[in-house]
Amino acid sequence: MAFGQHPGDADEPISDINVTPLVDVMLVLLVIFIILAPLFAQALRVDLPTAEAPPSAEPVVADLTLKADGSLALDGNPVAVADLPARLAERQAREPELVVRLSADEAVAYGKVAKLLSRIREAGVERLAFRTRAP
Repeated sequence: MAFGQHPGDADEPISDINVTPLVDVMLVLLVIFIILAPLFAQALRVDLPTAEAPPSAEPVVADLTLKADGSLALDGNPVAVADLPARLAERQAREPELVVRLSADEAVAYGKVAKLLSRIREAGVERLAFRTRAP
């Protein structure tokens, strides 16, 4: 029997599909995509316009400390809970970019911190930060 001939009738069509060229083409495409993939992953290059702007001012920070015994200190000075909104409102009027940085003792109940936050909001302070300790 000769190569490429099938047993049976000579007029019968050949029904075998040779997949070797298909596999070769697919492997070549795979190699091309593997090589080109890092090029597609790079960031787009954009020519941004230049503009000058004044440097942004550093925000003014007021340190508010709530101790384990429930006492408050604003920038290291003791302050009563009732006086806190007035003092913060006064400072907010002088320094509009005021940020209140709250440091609360770990032993303080969540309810006390929530009430203190409502007092800070009552003073009109919009920016608040929480101080934590790194582990």
